[in-house]
Amino acid sequence: MAEVTVFHHAQGLTPGVRAFADELRARGHRVHTPDLYEGRTFETLDEGVEYMTKVGSGELLERGVRSVNDSPAEQVYIGFSLGVLPAQKLAQTRPGALGAVFVHACVPASFFGSWPERLPVRVHAMEADRLFTEEGDADAARDLVAEVPDAELHLYPGDRHLFADSSLSSYDAAATALFLDRTLTFLHGLDTAPNTAAARDA
Repeated sequence: MAEVTVFHHAQGLTPGVRAFADELRARGHRVHTPDLYEGRTFETLDEGVEYMTKVGSGELLERGVRSVNDSPAEQVYIGFSLGVLPAQKLAQTRPGALGAVFVHACVPASFFGSWPERLPVRVHAMEADRLFTEEGDADAARDLVAEVPDAELHLYPGDRHLFADSSLSSYDAAATALFLDRTLTFLHGLDTAPNTAAARDA
């Protein structure tokens, strides 16, 4: 069993993000889903981005960081698109992180300092998602894979951005099933590796 925090994308803590968290819970993991939008969800990505801009990415990032203040240090951080920002910051800067999963997005590790030694990471996106390929995320992901020994970039056929949210029209069931299987395998590997945190911090 792994402790996991899942950060939602720009459309909010949608039923699809909650459903993903429930899938992890059904496999025995303890999953937290902070609501950075304080109960708001949006029908379109543009509406969500407009709200994100109004609140400010810096404020949303800090909401994400504050959301784990009372949760265990040893955990896995998963972020969907916008949610990659707090997930990546916490994975890189909060002591005790066991692993990270970034979906639809990735920022350069240098944005938050340096990548922790031996911290595993997985990045998932569609190969023709323009928000991933043309905004620098794909380059950041490839650089991370080149730098980190236990890092993998998984690209799926298609051009949809939020493909892993079952409540949105961009949902791709086949890609999501494979993404979920890979994520569960990743969590299981962390869960069964003896003294993972101690080995990383030694």
